[in-house]
Amino acid sequence: MRSSFNRRRFLQTAALSGAGLWVTPQLRAASSSEGLHTAIGKSKWELDTPALCLDLDKLEHNLKAASIPLRGSGVGLRPHVKTHKCPDLAKMQLAHGAVGVCAAKLSESEVMLENGIDSVLMTGVNVTAPKIRRAMEIRKKHAGFIQAVDNPQNARDLQEAAQAAGIVADVVVDIDVIRRSGVPAGQPALQLAQLVDKSPNLRFRGILAYDGGVQHVKGFEARKTRCLNTFEPVVATYQMMYQAGLNMEIFSGGGTGTYDMMHEIPGFTDVQVGSYLFMDCQYLEIGGAKNPERFDDFEAALTVLTTVINTNHAGRLITDGGAKAFTLNKPSGWVIGEPDFVYNAGSDEYGTITYEESNRGYRVGDPLEVIVPHCDPAVNLYDVIYGIRNDKVEQVLPVLARGMSV
Repeated sequence: MRSSFNRRRFLQTAALSGAGLWVTPQLRAASSSEGLHTAIGKSKWELDTPALCLDLDKLEHNLKAASIPLRGSGVGLRPHVKTHKCPDLAKMQLAHGAVGVCAAKLSESEVMLENGIDSVLMTGVNVTAPKIRRAMEIRKKHAGFIQAVDNPQNARDLQEAAQAAGIVADVVVDIDVIRRSGVPAGQPALQLAQLVDKSPNLRFRGILAYDGGVQHVKGFEARKTRCLNTFEPVVATYQMMYQAGLNMEIFSGGGTGTYDMMHEIPGFTDVQVGSYLFMDCQYLEIGGAKNPERFDDFEAALTVLTTVINTNHAGRLITDGGAKAFTLNKPSGWVIGEPDFVYNAGSDEYGTITYEESNRGYRVGDPLEVIVPHCDPAVNLYDVIYGIRNDKVEQVLPVLARGMSV
């Protein structure tokens, strides 16, 4: 008996549907924002949940606060859009003095460049032939696109592709700090930079170095000590490159946790802040220069609205916000107004709140507002962000780079 399952047809259909996925996130976000324009002017408490909300007053505070410790230092901000994936928010960052933005992925970079962001530094490397070709196509169209390299073969591949495309591609060398990506500091980094500099179709622009491990070290002094110590080999490498006559116009790195100490790194040009824009539980817990208990340089602007859907057990509430609304479950999300609540987003669709004390009684249908554990992956779950002012929806911000992971 002939099987009704046709493997070839199935694979062809899957391939065709997969090809369409490349543009779907942008189209989905755009269509969602068009359909949700009627939300503008409504109370945020009327939004269907889970809903991702951004307090615009707190956002504006954060945009201004990031540059305060850097004034007069010569160090600027180059925010990382992997946090928000939203060109509208990137434009706000540029309007507040950012020197450009960073992107983690090629697809993120393209979304930003195609939506009015002129200067994008891609911090990841492009090593496969399709990505390299596409990177050169993007560079051909957008002069403000800069990409990273961390090994000699990749530099040679970039040179070959740039030559084939008839362009000169801007490149920075990524220096290894946490044994994740980057070329080792010292001679390997210098030799790679010189290789790029000598390549006729590549333009060496400088270096980047990101110490992700130090960003969440608790205690300002402990974080600062580790940061400065970690960067000593990078600084030595920078000085070697400078003395060799290389163009060192970019020395980029750092993040939200170290934004107010990177100006002490010799030669440093700009900080790749990301989470500062929104804040989350992971960062709020690390403490700052002024407050050792809470990192309150920036305000918690991003929240998820969720709804109580079950109250059948004492000391326990069930909500409609699980892992698909928050992604990470540790640390526990903070329920605004209820410091004793422990929010567990471990289930796919459900959040479980346990508590011994509450500031009020709760019924099915009551809304709750929760600060997310980690903002970057949470944003990637939503088509739009609701911009809130005075508890009313003022803007609907499309997350155009949602799902852009290639």
